[in-house]
Amino acid sequence: MSWLIIALASSAFMGMVSISDKVVIHKYCNTPLTLLLLIGITQTTVGTVSLIFSGIPDEATLATSGSAIGSGILSGLAAFLSQRVLYRQEVSRTIPITQSAPIFTALLALLILGESISIIQWGGIIVAVLGCASISMSVDNENHGGVVMHNSFYVLMLSAFLFGASTVIGKVALESLPILYTHGLRTITLGLLMLSFSLRPAPYNDVKSLINERSPAFLLVAVNDFVTAQAGLIMMLWALSIGPASLVGAVAGTRALFTVLYSIGISKIFIGALGEDISTGSVMVKLLSTLLIVGGITALAL
Repeated sequence: MSWLIIALASSAFMGMVSISDKVVIHKYCNTPLTLLLLIGITQTTVGTVSLIFSGIPDEATLATSGSAIGSGILSGLAAFLSQRVLYRQEVSRTIPITQSAPIFTALLALLILGESISIIQWGGIIVAVLGCASISMSVDNENHGGVVMHNSFYVLMLSAFLFGASTVIGKVALESLPILYTHGLRTITLGLLMLSFSLRPAPYNDVKSLINERSPAFLLVAVNDFVTAQAGLIMMLWALSIGPASLVGAVAGTRALFTVLYSIGISKIFIGALGEDISTGSVMVKLLSTLLIVGGITALAL
């Protein structure tokens, strides 16, 4: 199967993950660390099970295993930053910016893996950056209608850089290691990192309350983290193992478009489910900005 089809399917699944995360955060979580604690528990569990099934392959070395662990650390830091912003911001504004990661994937693949970047691809990078900037802009009515950039933009761009670096380091690991073993190391590392950030009294008590109330949040998190997210992550590693990092990363950025389309559709049907602004003007800005991002990312695949 073509790496392109696999990467697109991965993006569609990961778009669902973003929407489910926002539903849980918006409707059930009382602290920004509650969902991170739940993710830490589920990902540590998945990583442990994956490593039990995969075992330690003969080709595994300290260096290659270290690359997989490093990829997990970078991915965990990126997810931590984006989840903290997602707690307070709309999913259709948050995820598209983090999905500018292919910009950094392409640049790092150029430096680390020796992959080349054409003039068209450089143009795609510029267009994608413009899309990221536009989706974070708003009109400041208190200062004569001037356009301002939301503070979260810079945090999300750092998250995008870390995601991009994780993709490239993951590619380095996959050149020598099996997919399941790499996935196990990445997810257990990500899970332990999330636990170290979120195992605090407030989120712990919030999770206890959700358990006592038999909250639907647990079903959402279980399906999201044990099924949907794992399908998306494994397919991304599969695509990365057979395709160039810069191009696979570029296709992965279409998660932004899937997320925006899902969020608009769900918000129109279930008003208030995501806390989204679904006014015509807001929807148009999100769609146009996301199309710029996806268009720029598509140019990276040319």
